[in-house]
Amino acid sequence: MRPYLSLVKPRISLLFAITGLTAILVHGGPHPFRFFMIVLGIFLVGGAANAFNQYLERDIDSRMSRTAARRPLPLGLISPREALIFSCFISFLGVGLLFKFGGALSSLLGLGTILFYSFFYTLWLKPKTPYNIVIGGIAGAMGPLIGWAAVAGTIELTPFLMFLIIFFWTPPHFWALALYHQDDYKKVGLPMLPVVRGEEITRKQILLYSFTLIPLSASLYFVSDVLNRIYLSSALALGGLFIWFAFIVYQKKTVQAYQRLFRYSIGYMMLLYLSMIVDTLL
Repeated sequence: MRPYLSLVKPRISLLFAITGLTAILVHGGPHPFRFFMIVLGIFLVGGAANAFNQYLERDIDSRMSRTAARRPLPLGLISPREALIFSCFISFLGVGLLFKFGGALSSLLGLGTILFYSFFYTLWLKPKTPYNIVIGGIAGAMGPLIGWAAVAGTIELTPFLMFLIIFFWTPPHFWALALYHQDDYKKVGLPMLPVVRGEEITRKQILLYSFTLIPLSASLYFVSDVLNRIYLSSALALGGLFIWFAFIVYQKKTVQAYQRLFRYSIGYMMLLYLSMIVDTLL
């Protein structure tokens, strides 16, 4: 099962599910069994999008040093046919769980996430524009909208702000990775921002996007009825650190600085959403 688990990118899918889980708790969680099935559905939706992405990019992945020795398809651990069948299966399962336990709106959002990321982003955006990750970030930010819709049946301002935090976090998070893997992207001809516009522009964009995280995350405190000072303090401190790491990237221009920002950005998102969970449980 390990190659199939690798196909869904479990850490990324888990973070996607945690953002949906958080939105459910901020709204007010349902019965534990229904809660579990909705979160499982969100995880499977994220996993299906990642699995389709790896299936469609298997040739590119085999030519990039970052992915050739790590992903199951380039390594030959599973066949493309097996990967496609598995991707379809968990897509149906994830969307089906959301429909059964979360309703039509959440299942449509889940299906849209899979289709948008797997086909629109992977097949069209990624090879066409250096701002692919900005637009493609919509898919990765859908967790809170799916989770909220599953328990409320609607989309409101609170989950939309949670969506926007992830949406504006995605470019600096990904561009930090792209900066120290830009040779790989050059090799396969993908127009990532550092390749097309250069490192200087990319570093400026990272810093600009980083500045949006503090007002966005702070605004959630004023909109939500359940988030209090624990969340607000965490949002301000974590956002300040994000800007600090982004400023180091802008100033120092080293691989070590790029790697530190990338690693911190993952921790930022986990801790920010964890602070929301803590606030809802206290």
